[in-house]
Amino acid sequence: MKKSILNRRSFLSRAASGTLVVMANKLISPTDLNAVAPFNRPGKANLKLGLAAYSLRDYFSDASHARETPAPESQQIDMFQFIDYCADLGCEGAELTSYYFPEHLNDAYLLEIKRHAFMRGVAISGTAVGNQFTDLPGSTRTEQIAHVNKWIDRAAIMGAPHVRVFAGNAPAQGSWKEAVARCIEGLKRCCDHAATRGVFLGIENHGGIVAEADPLIEIVESIDSPWLGINLDTGNFHTKDPYGDIAKCAPYAVNVQLKVEIAPRGKSKSPSDLSRLAHILQGANYQGFVVLEYEAAEDPWKAIPMHVDALKPLLS
Repeated sequence: MKKSILNRRSFLSRAASGTLVVMANKLISPTDLNAVAPFNRPGKANLKLGLAAYSLRDYFSDASHARETPAPESQQIDMFQFIDYCADLGCEGAELTSYYFPEHLNDAYLLEIKRHAFMRGVAISGTAVGNQFTDLPGSTRTEQIAHVNKWIDRAAIMGAPHVRVFAGNAPAQGSWKEAVARCIEGLKRCCDHAATRGVFLGIENHGGIVAEADPLIEIVESIDSPWLGINLDTGNFHTKDPYGDIAKCAPYAVNVQLKVEIAPRGKSKSPSDLSRLAHILQGANYQGFVVLEYEAAEDPWKAIPMHVDALKPLLS
Protein backbone atom coordinates (compact mmCIF):
# COMPACT_ATOMS: atom_id res chain seq x y z
CA MET A 1 0.00 0.00 0.00
CA LYS A 2 1.31 3.45 -0.80
CA LYS A 3 2.75 5.73 1.84
CA SER A 4 0.61 8.72 2.74
CA ILE A 5 1.87 12.30 2.83
CA LEU A 6 0.77 12.66 6.48
CA ASN A 7 2.69 10.06 8.43
CA ARG A 8 1.02 7.96 11.10
CA ARG A 9 2.62 9.65 14.13
CA SER A 10 1.69 13.09 12.83
CA PHE A 11 -1.88 11.97 12.16
CA LEU A 12 -2.30 10.56 15.67
CA SER A 13 -0.86 13.67 17.26
CA ARG A 14 -3.09 16.00 15.30
CA ALA A 15 -6.18 13.84 15.78
CA ALA A 16 -5.65 13.76 19.53
CA SER A 17 -5.06 17.52 19.70
CA GLY A 18 -8.16 18.28 17.68
CA THR A 19 -6.48 19.79 14.61
CA LEU A 20 -8.10 17.29 12.27
CA VAL A 21 -11.60 18.50 11.48
CA VAL A 22 -14.51 16.12 10.97
CA MET A 23 -16.73 17.45 8.21
CA ALA A 24 -19.59 15.75 6.41
CA ASN A 25 -18.80 12.49 8.24
CA LYS A 26 -15.24 12.52 6.88
CA LEU A 27 -12.61 11.61 9.41
CA ILE A 28 -9.66 12.86 7.39
CA SER A 29 -9.37 15.96 5.27
CA PRO A 30 -8.39 15.15 1.68
CA THR A 31 -6.00 18.10 1.81
CA ASP A 32 -4.14 16.46 4.70
CA LEU A 33 -3.95 12.87 3.57
CA ASN A 34 -3.57 11.19 0.23
CA ALA A 35 -5.65 8.02 -0.02
CA VAL A 36 -3.74 4.79 0.39
CA ALA A 37 -4.48 2.52 -2.54
CA PRO A 38 -6.37 -0.74 -1.96
CA PHE A 39 -4.51 -4.02 -2.24
CA ASN A 40 -3.02 -4.63 -5.67
CA ARG A 41 -3.70 -8.27 -6.50
CA PRO A 42 -2.34 -9.55 -9.81
CA GLY A 43 -4.12 -12.38 -11.56
CA LYS A 44 -7.77 -13.34 -11.41
CA ALA A 45 -10.27 -13.32 -8.57
CA ASN A 46 -10.10 -16.45 -6.42
CA LEU A 47 -12.96 -16.97 -3.97
CA LYS A 48 -12.45 -19.83 -1.52
CA LEU A 49 -15.34 -21.10 0.56
CA GLY A 50 -15.01 -21.37 4.33
CA LEU A 51 -17.27 -21.71 7.35
CA ALA A 52 -17.10 -19.69 10.58
CA ALA A 53 -17.33 -21.50 13.90
CA TYR A 54 -19.70 -18.72 14.99
CA SER A 55 -22.30 -20.36 12.73
CA LEU A 56 -22.61 -23.12 15.34
CA ARG A 57 -22.27 -20.83 18.36
CA ASP A 58 -24.90 -22.62 20.46
CA TYR A 59 -23.29 -26.03 20.01
CA PHE A 60 -19.73 -25.63 21.29
CA SER A 61 -18.89 -27.24 24.61
CA ASP A 62 -16.57 -24.30 25.31
CA ALA A 63 -17.86 -20.74 25.00
CA SER A 64 -16.66 -17.47 26.48
CA HIS A 65 -19.98 -15.66 26.03
CA ALA A 66 -23.57 -16.26 27.10
CA ARG A 67 -25.65 -18.13 24.55
CA GLU A 68 -29.36 -17.78 23.87
CA THR A 69 -30.12 -21.48 23.61
CA PRO A 70 -27.06 -23.64 24.40
CA ALA A 71 -27.38 -27.15 23.07
CA PRO A 72 -27.78 -30.17 25.34
CA GLU A 73 -24.46 -31.75 26.27
CA SER A 74 -25.13 -34.72 23.98
CA GLN A 75 -25.25 -32.36 20.97
CA GLN A 76 -22.19 -30.27 21.77
CA ILE A 77 -19.00 -30.23 19.71
CA ASP A 78 -15.43 -29.04 20.14
CA MET A 79 -13.16 -27.27 17.68
CA PHE A 80 -11.73 -30.52 16.33
CA GLN A 81 -15.23 -31.71 15.45
CA PHE A 82 -15.99 -28.37 13.84
CA ILE A 83 -12.97 -28.82 11.56
CA ASP A 84 -14.24 -32.30 10.71
CA TYR A 85 -17.62 -30.79 9.83
CA CYS A 86 -15.98 -28.27 7.50
CA ALA A 87 -14.05 -31.06 5.80
CA ASP A 88 -17.17 -33.19 5.38
CA LEU A 89 -19.01 -30.25 3.79
CA GLY A 90 -16.18 -29.74 1.31
CA CYS A 91 -15.22 -26.30 2.64
CA GLU A 92 -11.68 -25.19 1.87
CA GLY A 93 -11.35 -23.19 5.06
CA ALA A 94 -12.46 -23.02 8.67
CA GLU A 95 -12.62 -19.80 10.67
CA LEU A 96 -11.92 -20.76 14.28
CA THR A 97 -13.67 -18.09 16.34
CA SER A 98 -11.72 -17.40 19.53
CA TYR A 99 -14.85 -17.59 21.69
CA TYR A 100 -15.05 -21.38 21.38
CA PHE A 101 -11.61 -22.48 22.49
CA PRO A 102 -11.07 -23.95 25.96
CA GLU A 103 -10.56 -21.39 28.71
CA HIS A 104 -7.18 -22.75 29.72
CA LEU A 105 -5.54 -22.78 26.31
CA ASN A 106 -1.91 -23.65 25.66
CA ASP A 107 0.38 -23.85 22.64
CA ALA A 108 0.19 -27.65 22.54
CA TYR A 109 -3.56 -27.49 21.97
CA LEU A 110 -3.12 -24.95 19.17
CA LEU A 111 -0.54 -27.17 17.48
CA GLU A 112 -2.92 -30.13 17.70
CA ILE A 113 -5.59 -27.99 16.03
CA LYS A 114 -3.10 -27.08 13.30
CA ARG A 115 -2.18 -30.72 12.73
CA HIS A 116 -5.80 -31.87 12.73
CA ALA A 117 -6.85 -29.28 10.16
CA PHE A 118 -3.91 -30.15 7.92
CA MET A 119 -4.70 -33.86 8.08
CA ARG A 120 -8.33 -33.15 7.14
CA GLY A 121 -7.27 -30.95 4.22
CA VAL A 122 -8.85 -27.81 5.68
CA ALA A 123 -7.03 -24.49 5.84
CA ILE A 124 -7.44 -22.47 9.03
CA SER A 125 -8.55 -19.29 7.31
CA GLY A 126 -8.32 -17.22 10.47
CA THR A 127 -9.77 -16.54 13.87
CA ALA A 128 -11.93 -13.75 15.29
CA VAL A 129 -11.75 -11.83 18.55
CA GLY A 130 -14.05 -9.46 20.36
CA ASN A 131 -12.41 -6.19 21.42
CA GLN A 132 -12.82 -2.44 21.87
CA PHE A 133 -10.21 -0.03 20.55
CA THR A 134 -12.29 3.02 21.50
CA ASP A 135 -12.03 2.58 25.28
CA LEU A 136 -10.61 5.47 27.26
CA PRO A 137 -7.00 5.11 28.44
CA GLY A 138 -6.69 2.84 31.45
CA SER A 139 -6.41 -0.77 32.48
CA THR A 140 -9.38 -1.94 30.39
CA ARG A 141 -7.92 -0.48 27.21
CA THR A 142 -4.52 -2.01 28.00
CA GLU A 143 -6.19 -5.39 28.49
CA GLN A 144 -8.05 -5.07 25.18
CA ILE A 145 -4.85 -4.45 23.23
CA ALA A 146 -3.08 -7.28 25.06
CA HIS A 147 -6.00 -9.60 24.24
CA VAL A 148 -5.75 -8.88 20.50
CA ASN A 149 -1.97 -9.34 20.56
CA LYS A 150 -2.37 -12.64 22.41
CA TRP A 151 -4.65 -13.94 19.68
CA ILE A 152 -2.25 -12.70 16.99
CA ASP A 153 0.33 -14.97 18.62
CA ARG A 154 -2.14 -17.84 18.80
CA ALA A 155 -3.09 -17.38 15.16
CA ALA A 156 0.57 -17.59 14.19
CA ILE A 157 0.99 -20.83 16.13
CA MET A 158 -2.04 -22.35 14.36
CA GLY A 159 -0.86 -21.14 10.98
CA ALA A 160 -3.91 -18.87 10.67
CA PRO A 161 -3.15 -15.86 8.45
CA HIS A 162 -5.91 -13.55 9.71
CA VAL A 163 -7.49 -12.20 12.89
CA ARG A 164 -10.82 -10.36 12.76
CA VAL A 165 -10.94 -7.35 15.10
CA PHE A 166 -13.52 -4.71 15.97
CA ALA A 167 -13.05 -0.94 15.97
CA GLY A 168 -15.27 -0.16 18.94
CA ASN A 169 -18.50 1.48 19.94
CA ALA A 170 -19.45 5.09 19.48
CA PRO A 171 -18.20 7.02 22.49
CA ALA A 172 -20.26 7.31 25.66
CA GLN A 173 -17.76 9.93 26.85
CA GLY A 174 -15.79 12.43 24.80
CA SER A 175 -16.10 13.17 21.11
CA TRP A 176 -16.42 10.92 18.09
CA LYS A 177 -13.13 12.30 16.80
CA GLU A 178 -11.35 11.30 20.01
CA ALA A 179 -12.81 7.78 19.83
CA VAL A 180 -11.54 7.43 16.26
CA ALA A 181 -8.08 8.60 17.32
CA ARG A 182 -8.03 6.01 20.14
CA CYS A 183 -9.09 3.31 17.69
CA ILE A 184 -6.33 4.24 15.26
CA GLU A 185 -3.70 4.32 17.99
CA GLY A 186 -4.69 0.93 19.41
CA LEU A 187 -5.09 -0.67 16.01
CA LYS A 188 -1.69 0.58 14.92
CA ARG A 189 -0.06 -0.95 17.98
CA CYS A 190 -1.64 -4.30 17.18
CA CYS A 191 -0.70 -3.99 13.48
CA ASP A 192 2.92 -3.48 14.48
CA HIS A 193 2.80 -6.72 16.46
CA ALA A 194 0.90 -8.56 13.71
CA ALA A 195 3.64 -7.62 11.24
CA THR A 196 6.22 -9.42 13.37
CA ARG A 197 4.09 -12.61 13.30
CA GLY A 198 3.04 -12.49 9.65
CA VAL A 199 -0.65 -12.24 10.51
CA PHE A 200 -3.22 -9.95 8.89
CA LEU A 201 -5.70 -7.94 10.91
CA GLY A 202 -9.11 -7.37 9.40
CA ILE A 203 -11.18 -4.59 10.96
CA GLU A 204 -14.84 -5.46 10.64
CA ASN A 205 -17.72 -3.20 9.62
CA HIS A 206 -19.37 -3.93 12.94
CA GLY A 207 -21.36 -0.83 13.80
CA GLY A 208 -20.06 1.76 16.26
CA ILE A 209 -17.58 4.11 14.62
CA VAL A 210 -17.44 1.96 11.46
CA ALA A 211 -21.14 1.50 10.75
CA GLU A 212 -20.65 2.98 7.27
CA ALA A 213 -18.11 2.30 4.55
CA ASP A 214 -16.33 5.65 4.32
CA PRO A 215 -15.21 5.97 7.97
CA LEU A 216 -14.01 2.36 7.90
CA ILE A 217 -11.95 2.88 4.77
CA GLU A 218 -10.50 6.11 6.13
CA ILE A 219 -9.29 4.39 9.30
CA VAL A 220 -7.60 1.66 7.25
CA GLU A 221 -5.99 4.23 4.97
CA SER A 222 -4.74 6.36 7.86
CA ILE A 223 -2.83 3.47 9.43
CA ASP A 224 -1.18 2.47 6.17
CA SER A 225 -0.03 -0.99 7.25
CA PRO A 226 0.52 -3.80 4.72
CA TRP A 227 -0.88 -6.17 7.38
CA LEU A 228 -4.22 -4.38 7.81
CA GLY A 229 -7.37 -4.61 5.74
CA ILE A 230 -11.12 -4.95 6.11
CA ASN A 231 -12.95 -7.98 7.42
CA LEU A 232 -15.96 -7.45 5.20
CA ASP A 233 -19.19 -8.69 6.78
CA THR A 234 -21.87 -8.63 4.09
CA GLY A 235 -24.72 -8.44 6.62
CA ASN A 236 -23.46 -5.59 8.77
CA PHE A 237 -24.16 -2.53 6.64
CA HIS A 238 -27.63 -1.26 7.58
CA THR A 239 -27.40 1.70 5.23
CA LYS A 240 -29.58 2.81 2.36
CA ASP A 241 -27.39 0.90 -0.10
CA PRO A 242 -25.61 -2.01 1.62
CA TYR A 243 -24.47 -3.55 -1.65
CA GLY A 244 -22.89 -0.24 -2.67
CA ASP A 245 -21.03 -0.07 0.65
CA ILE A 246 -19.88 -3.68 0.25
CA ALA A 247 -18.55 -2.80 -3.21
CA LYS A 248 -16.65 0.20 -1.76
CA CYS A 249 -14.94 -1.97 0.84
CA ALA A 250 -14.28 -5.07 -1.27
CA PRO A 251 -10.93 -3.81 -2.70
CA TYR A 252 -9.63 -3.48 0.88
CA ALA A 253 -10.88 -6.88 2.06
CA VAL A 254 -8.53 -9.44 3.59
CA ASN A 255 -11.41 -11.68 4.66
CA VAL A 256 -15.10 -11.86 3.84
CA GLN A 257 -17.80 -13.08 6.20
CA LEU A 258 -20.86 -13.81 4.13
CA LYS A 259 -24.31 -13.55 5.68
CA VAL A 260 -27.38 -15.09 4.10
CA GLU A 261 -29.54 -12.12 5.12
CA ILE A 262 -29.23 -8.38 4.59
CA ALA A 263 -31.18 -5.45 6.13
CA PRO A 264 -31.02 -2.04 4.42
CA ARG A 265 -31.93 1.01 6.48
CA GLY A 266 -35.63 1.14 7.25
CA LYS A 267 -36.31 -2.35 5.91
CA SER A 268 -36.62 -5.76 7.50
CA LYS A 269 -34.19 -8.58 6.85
CA SER A 270 -34.38 -10.28 3.48
CA PRO A 271 -32.33 -13.02 1.80
CA SER A 272 -28.97 -11.83 0.52
CA ASP A 273 -28.45 -11.85 -3.22
CA LEU A 274 -25.59 -14.35 -3.14
CA SER A 275 -24.93 -14.07 -6.86
CA ARG A 276 -24.66 -10.28 -6.60
CA LEU A 277 -22.26 -10.57 -3.67
CA ALA A 278 -20.09 -13.03 -5.60
CA HIS A 279 -20.00 -10.66 -8.59
CA ILE A 280 -19.01 -7.73 -6.37
CA LEU A 281 -16.07 -9.71 -4.95
CA GLN A 282 -15.04 -10.95 -8.38
CA GLY A 283 -15.25 -7.42 -9.75
CA ALA A 284 -12.91 -6.25 -6.98
CA ASN A 285 -10.50 -9.06 -7.91
CA TYR A 286 -10.76 -10.39 -4.37
CA GLN A 287 -8.53 -13.37 -3.71
CA GLY A 288 -9.17 -15.10 -0.42
CA PHE A 289 -11.72 -16.75 1.80
CA VAL A 290 -15.45 -16.11 1.70
CA VAL A 291 -16.52 -17.48 5.05
CA LEU A 292 -20.16 -18.35 5.60
CA GLU A 293 -21.14 -16.94 8.98
CA TYR A 294 -24.64 -18.28 9.50
CA GLU A 295 -26.88 -16.25 11.81
CA ALA A 296 -30.39 -16.84 10.43
CA ALA A 297 -33.18 -18.45 12.45
CA GLU A 298 -33.33 -21.86 10.79
CA ASP A 299 -31.57 -24.84 12.39
CA PRO A 300 -27.93 -24.40 11.34
CA TRP A 301 -27.37 -28.13 10.90
CA LYS A 302 -30.07 -28.10 8.23
CA ALA A 303 -29.43 -24.68 6.73
CA ILE A 304 -25.63 -24.61 6.50
CA PRO A 305 -25.28 -27.55 4.07
CA MET A 306 -27.90 -25.99 1.77
CA HIS A 307 -26.13 -22.63 1.75
CA VAL A 308 -22.75 -24.25 1.21
CA ASP A 309 -24.12 -26.11 -1.79
CA ALA A 310 -25.60 -22.89 -3.16
CA LEU A 311 -22.34 -20.98 -2.72
CA LYS A 312 -19.96 -23.49 -4.28
CA PRO A 313 -20.91 -22.82 -7.93
CA LEU A 314 -21.17 -19.07 -7.34
CA LEU A 315 -17.65 -18.82 -5.94
CA SER A 316 -15.99 -21.13 -8.45
